[in-house]
Amino acid sequence: MEKGYIQVYTGNGKEKITAALGLALRAAGSGLRVYIARFMEKGHYSEIRALERLSDRIAVEQFGTGCFVPGKPDAADFEAAGKGLDAARQAMLSGDYDMVVLEEVNLAYESKIISEQDLMDFVSAKPDGVELVLTGRGGAPGVLERADLITDIKPVRHYFEQGVGACTGIES
Repeated sequence: MEKGYIQVYTGNGKEKITAALGLALRAAGSGLRVYIARFMEKGHYSEIRALERLSDRIAVEQFGTGCFVPGKPDAADFEAAGKGLDAARQAMLSGDYDMVVLEEVNLAYESKIISEQDLMDFVSAKPDGVELVLTGRGGAPGVLERADLITDIKPVRHYFEQGVGACTGIES
């Protein structure tokens, strides 16, 4: 890739991560290498099991603590987020990856476990040939200003509103 862009998937609707995973699959199918850093979630979700089958093209690391309570981050949340940003930076600068996805990094920013300055430093370090994708509700104003593409996903209707929980294979 000669020029990599900065893409942001944000908004209050669902499927921001799904959009980023679709990009990752498309990139892998084209022979590109992808690194995904998961900032808020931890566990064996269906998408993680599927991505393990593509481990020759897509690397995934989870940095969420698995017990984050919005508005009440603890020391472990700050430490995990810092490790995630450092690992993602190393991956982005390594020359081994064509695309880097920072999954739920906007939520990590909104939760104040990653600073705007840390994100701006990360974005500023992006090599030309790397596509950078950031997901999650909200986002650091400086990063949004630098983004080449912003998609704001808005909810219209979801069966969750009728009390339907997450369906295995669809939301989990």
